[in-house]
Amino acid sequence: MRSRANWSELLPLAVDPASDRPIFQQIYLALRSAVLSGALKPGAKLPSSRQLADRLSLSRTSVVAAYEQLLAEGYVTSRGGSGTFVSDEIQVPEAEPAGTPPRPAPGRRARLSSAGARYEIFGRDLSVGAAEPFTAGCCSVDAKTINDWRRVTSQHTRVFERSNLRYDQPEGDAALRREIAAYLRAARAVQCDDAQVIVLSGAQQVIDLSIRTLLDPGDSVWIEDPGYIPTREALMAAGARCVPVPVDAQGLDVAAGMAAAPGARAAYITPSHQFPTGAAMSMARRQALLAWAARSRAWIIEDDYDSEFRYAGRPLASLQGLDRNGTVIYVGTLSKVLFPGLRLGFAVVPPSLVDAFRGARFLTDRSPPTLHQSIVADFMQQGFLTSHIRRMRQRYREARDILVSALERLLSDVADIEVPECGIQLVLHFRKPVSDVAIADAARAAGIIVKPVSPHYVRAPVRHGLVLGFSGFDNRQLRTAAGKLAALVQAELAHGKRTAGRPKSTAGR
Repeated sequence: MRSRANWSELLPLAVDPASDRPIFQQIYLALRSAVLSGALKPGAKLPSSRQLADRLSLSRTSVVAAYEQLLAEGYVTSRGGSGTFVSDEIQVPEAEPAGTPPRPAPGRRARLSSAGARYEIFGRDLSVGAAEPFTAGCCSVDAKTINDWRRVTSQHTRVFERSNLRYDQPEGDAALRREIAAYLRAARAVQCDDAQVIVLSGAQQVIDLSIRTLLDPGDSVWIEDPGYIPTREALMAAGARCVPVPVDAQGLDVAAGMAAAPGARAAYITPSHQFPTGAAMSMARRQALLAWAARSRAWIIEDDYDSEFRYAGRPLASLQGLDRNGTVIYVGTLSKVLFPGLRLGFAVVPPSLVDAFRGARFLTDRSPPTLHQSIVADFMQQGFLTSHIRRMRQRYREARDILVSALERLLSDVADIEVPECGIQLVLHFRKPVSDVAIADAARAAGIIVKPVSPHYVRAPVRHGLVLGFSGFDNRQLRTAAGKLAALVQAELAHGKRTAGRPKSTAGR
């Protein structure tokens, strides 16, 4: 779609009456340079001769003469009644726009911080999740949710309160925090009032703010092994010493954590639906973890990323709801409940941390967007979020069952399929030697997005497997993608057998 923005009005055009060069020629050269440099793209509209003359305080005759020269040389075209436009036939060279700073030669740039160096490495292989099966974190939004969202948005844009034009409090809109607190008390057994809620841009920002607020470089932090890679990378970039703690069917092994680092400053966990294994933390271990944190004066960061979607009984109560010593920072998100483009997460912090988090939010991101928050608050208050969760829970359960059935039919001889009781993704573990990274790479080339499990391990014995998201896709897509994935797995297994059967090279011995 061609842009309608008239950027030519912002060009820094100027003329010098004292110059030996005629005025019309100065205008002509300035506009020609803007076209050739790409500052004015093909199809861009130029100001009318009268507008440009008024802007430069010149005679219109000089501007008309410059336009006529550009027209004669084919740089612009005139459309009767519409104006003067940069010609669509102009070939703009693939060069950097004028004014772009020169790029330093490799090795000559200023030094990055240690955190910046880690960010750079992480960013080299960073791709935004597309909508191909089995991309994790995709969400379904049905016609009912779309219509409800449009209705609430229309109400706000019609009225457009003046408060939406101003800065908000760093902790977020009061009405939205009130709705989030009410929702969490009912759905997740979180014990909080709205003063403890800090609205942020997704769960990852909550984790980042927690790291900034709670940890100093060199502090030890328990992390799940296997666990969520972005959080591990964020901790290491901040200079924290990550202590991998093994995970089993009961979740994080608290005894192993205490043996490895009893004086750790914090623990990051996903207790309700461990990532990537899917395990739920047992009550005994939850109590042991809370007791350790209270005794050691440590913090617990509870990432509760997708537990709204539970398919057997009620959702498990949050760890925060059991906390009686103010040690848990609860991390939640609406981006996975509604849609990722919403980019809205929240923290529930102990009262003793409210001011620290408010200050950290102000210094890093000032405040959330006000209009956006008002829409979400009303969407929740009018009951639309509750009905959306109820409908999606049913849809995701059906999608899970269809995918599990297809995988069991196609891959049960080579993999164990873990059927999740909650969440929007499942994990399969291979029983035969196979590279999950190689399969993930081949799947991407075939238009399927899966996450290999092995990179999530640090010290625990590595298991190879794949994380598959099943939400946000129709039943046909899931069945077709499962068939493609099974063929890729079988091909990789066959390749592994052929490689294993070849005689080893003796070169270099």
